Amino acid sequence: MEPTATLTREQVQAAPKVVLHDHLDGGLRPQTILELAVEVGHPLPASEPEALEEWFVSSATSGSLERYLETFRHTVAVMQRAEAITRVARECVLDHAADGVVYAEIRYAPELHVEQGLALDEVVAAVQRGFEEGMAEAAADGRPIVVRQLLTGMRQAARATEIAELAIAWRDRGVAGFDIAGPEKGFPPTRFLDSFERLAAENMRFTIHAGEGFGLPSIWEAVHPCGADRLGHGVRIVEDITVSDTGEVTLGRLAAYVRDRRIPLEVCPRSNVQTGAAASSIAEHPIGLLSELGFRVTVNTDNRLMSRTSMTEELWGLVEAFGYGWTQLERFTVNAMKSAFLPYDERVDLIHTIKEQYAALR
Repeated sequence: MEPTATLTREQVQAAPKVVLHDHLDGGLRPQTILELAVEVGHPLPASEPEALEEWFVSSATSGSLERYLETFRHTVAVMQRAEAITRVARECVLDHAADGVVYAEIRYAPELHVEQGLALDEVVAAVQRGFEEGMAEAAADGRPIVVRQLLTGMRQAARATEIAELAIAWRDRGVAGFDIAGPEKGFPPTRFLDSFERLAAENMRFTIHAGEGFGLPSIWEAVHPCGADRLGHGVRIVEDITVSDTGEVTLGRLAAYVRDRRIPLEVCPRSNVQTGAAASSIAEHPIGLLSELGFRVTVNTDNRLMSRTSMTEELWGLVEAFGYGWTQLERFTVNAMKSAFLPYDERVDLIHTIKEQYAALR
């Protein structure tokens, strides 16, 4: 293990980063929420940016995934018009680029943004406009970034097949894959088996939120009947790992399968602590054990507003907690790029760029 002293927060900020698990409606700027809320007459729990941000963070830090999800009522409410969605998408790209992110997959549920009459197709188009504007602006500023959409179906709703078809229709126009999200308990991924079979038949990649709000059964269903390419969070796979008093580690059948098949885990440390999906501190988070055991671990932000985080904050938190150095941070980043829903040649080009940038930083 490289000593923490070899890295500073500023160095981590300068490092290239990749994020695979980031929710568009969980990363709005507080000032943007305030301005958009005024435009549509939506009441908010605070009227100043700092106070509003604090409300989101404290409401999300409850130890309950269900209460965490309640905070989205306000962000979704101000994202019902095309111009608002485009603004949020553009700012999302710029915020990630400013943080050193070179590749991002941003997910959201189109079905949540149609309350004022937008069609699902119009929602996706509005997001894509924002992403393209943000990428062009970031490139002009010397911070090139590639951003792709992941379309999400909500577990507690019944539009997954429709959203899957939408993802397929947009696959060559900025959409890289599909996802399901929402409360895990009571809404197993096999409810959407037809959707996953349809995506597989079209050679479309997909990830599934599993092993966050619910345990091993959720992961098993995501991996086996559903065939997930990646696991959204997946952190509770640790429940299938036994560590004896002498330090001997034994993997259960499911944990061994996930590791051996190199199924990526989209781990979101700060969010996991907030929702109670992991231990009460980053230092006790299973990411340390999972990484040591060779799981394909990626590090992600989940919801930047609710967790008051960024990729720099996530990685720096791991440096402080586990003493990670350049080698481990590069491994997390390359793991993510290897796991991206991007064509192989494009992934390889970005991996080369990432390795070159890390070499220059050492």
